[in-house]
Amino acid sequence: MRQRSGRVTPTVYVSVDVEADGPIPGPFSMVSFGAVVAGWHDGAGFRRAEPGAAAAFYRELRPISEEYDPRALAVSGLERAALEAGGADPQVALREFRQWLEQLRTGPEGLRYRPVMVAYPAVYDWQFLYWYLMRFTGASPFGHSGCLDLKTLYAARAGVPFAGIGKRSMPAELLPDLPHTHHALDDAREQAVLFANLWEWAGPMRG
Repeated sequence: MRQRSGRVTPTVYVSVDVEADGPIPGPFSMVSFGAVVAGWHDGAGFRRAEPGAAAAFYRELRPISEEYDPRALAVSGLERAALEAGGADPQVALREFRQWLEQLRTGPEGLRYRPVMVAYPAVYDWQFLYWYLMRFTGASPFGHSGCLDLKTLYAARAGVPFAGIGKRSMPAELLPDLPHTHHALDDAREQAVLFANLWEWAGPMRG
């Protein structure tokens, strides 16, 4: 059912980063994921989360298959043997993640917030997280489409073609002063700042 004109659905934006040991979920595993609140949007407008105080979630996971790409795993810096021995059970971790997201739904003044995932690029992180949520918990708090890609957001705000967009092509004032470490929680925090910067950005200066 379509919402009435002028009605706002309160939204909490959650930056998510996934590290995996291959290109697709199922044959390969999500080895870690981090999530952090990036901001809220309601009838009063957008407000960003403070990076050091934003609610955060992180888990390293036990692999779900014997197949993996050593080059992909190496990106995360995690070791296969350590994940097999001490990684969290995916079913437990994803249920805990859903509970964490549920806590984010309750906002000030009794507002009920809808979680939307943001990522860079979203197509990779979304496929793993959505697949894991459906496989191990049976449902996704983000629904089947509650995801926003930061590269797409930049293309729309800047008025530039999507092809060829990278962080190096973005204005310096948009880029977070945070390291990109390939640790899922670090990178989720970096993405959260980039998202808030993009949301508040006035757009490119036109001559």
